[in-house]
Amino acid sequence: MTSAREQGLCGCHTCGLLVRYQAGTLCPRCHSKLQVRIPRSLARSWGLLALATFMLLPANLLPITHFYTKGLLQSDTIFSGILSLYNSHMSGIATIVLLASIVVPVGKILGLGWICWQLQRAKPVRRRRQLIMYRIIDFIGRWSMLDLFVISLMMALVDRGVLLNVLAGPGATAFGCVVLLTMMSARMLDTRLLWDKEAR
Repeated sequence: MTSAREQGLCGCHTCGLLVRYQAGTLCPRCHSKLQVRIPRSLARSWGLLALATFMLLPANLLPITHFYTKGLLQSDTIFSGILSLYNSHMSGIATIVLLASIVVPVGKILGLGWICWQLQRAKPVRRRRQLIMYRIIDFIGRWSMLDLFVISLMMALVDRGVLLNVLAGPGATAFGCVVLLTMMSARMLDTRLLWDKEAR
């Protein structure tokens, strides 16, 4: 199969428009600079992914919320918060938080790491399978902040500053960093490298 690059075409990495490529050309739709391949895409994606993996530790070990009830401090990590929801017979919300807080971030990191590793191997890749995985990772990335949204909504509804005071903990900041870093890693990865890999 002939690739777009072999036909002198280039897809805009910002909006996806396919145009005839010339050096220094701008995309006619979004006016981004067209590049046949994003420079050092794989290395940058690996770096962001490694940082996101490192941030998983504080995101899961540090408190994500602090509750001040009648002057007493109670802190919850992601795991203890999920267990508290299950013990309070709110298994639906607990399952959503479990998926959004643990399963999705770890799955994104493993999936992106697998794609990057396949691109570095000498063997040919199965482009279709990896493109499907990348699109799934890219799609669920927009839902990764769901549990932080739930926490912020809970804080707005519950926090009255009298009997109960709810504050976000450092784990929430670390988790937000994990989400942003995985989203940036996915965006930085140039999937057109899969076509180059198969063509070798």
